[in-house]
Amino acid sequence: MATLKDIRTRISSIKSTQQVTKAMKMVSAAKLRRAQDAAIQARPYAAKLKEMLGSLSTRVDTSLNPLLSARDDVRNVLVVLITSDRGLCGAFNANIIKLANKVITEEYGDLHRDGRVELLCAGTKGYDYFRKRGFAVEKSYPGVFQNLHFGVAKEIVEYASEKYLNGEVDRVIVVYNEFKSVLAPTLKKEVLLPISPEQDEGQEKSSGSSSDYIYEPSPSSIIDVLVPKNLNTQLWGMMLESNAADHAARMTAMDSATENAKELLRVLNISYNRARQAAITTELSEIVAGAEALQAE
Repeated sequence: MATLKDIRTRISSIKSTQQVTKAMKMVSAAKLRRAQDAAIQARPYAAKLKEMLGSLSTRVDTSLNPLLSARDDVRNVLVVLITSDRGLCGAFNANIIKLANKVITEEYGDLHRDGRVELLCAGTKGYDYFRKRGFAVEKSYPGVFQNLHFGVAKEIVEYASEKYLNGEVDRVIVVYNEFKSVLAPTLKKEVLLPISPEQDEGQEKSSGSSSDYIYEPSPSSIIDVLVPKNLNTQLWGMMLESNAADHAARMTAMDSATENAKELLRVLNISYNRARQAAITTELSEIVAGAEALQAE
């Protein structure tokens, strides 16, 4: 049975931990507000850019731009995994790593066994996990969310586009967490390359929108500019979504940890009071027994 000193030490330790988790919750809540605003503000621009690209693709020959041309035979795949740089965020990293592992080992299992699946990790947690398990991590960006900026997304897109244009990979897939609510993010797996604007064209037709525009200098010239801009914007939006989901998951995890510490303190205080009462009762019993022994003499 734990002594009074042991219980007091544990209570003090839990109180210190509770202060830390409460402070981390407040910090994450403040960062979440900014990250959430950035992710939400980026969505309309990315959606409109994708819509314009879909509209333009109906007026030009998409085979003129290799990034718009899908390859029937997929022999090499690049998986871009976006995780956080730190832990203490519940199952945030574990869930997205599990999805990425499933994509690599199951969906593209044959290619993976032949060494034809490459991995690009944005975030420390994903890089540490796959590097220790011998996966082919071709490029990594550890600590990227400590100072998140658009240049990182642009650099990743340039790297992926160059490998796609050179024929080194036939498909680029991004696995990330999309921010939907504070309670739980949505695991997402999207094909970054090749670009598939036909989907947006179908959505445009189904919604009844048939706006026509005059393009200068020409649709083909504009589409060559929009394709890399669209890729940069889409990946940047994914990184913003993942960053917001990370702060939300950390805030939720720290809130749960604070509440658990509160409940544990309640149980320990009851145990401490019982142990103290038992010690006092024992001492009183010894005093009474000693007094009765003296009177008997």
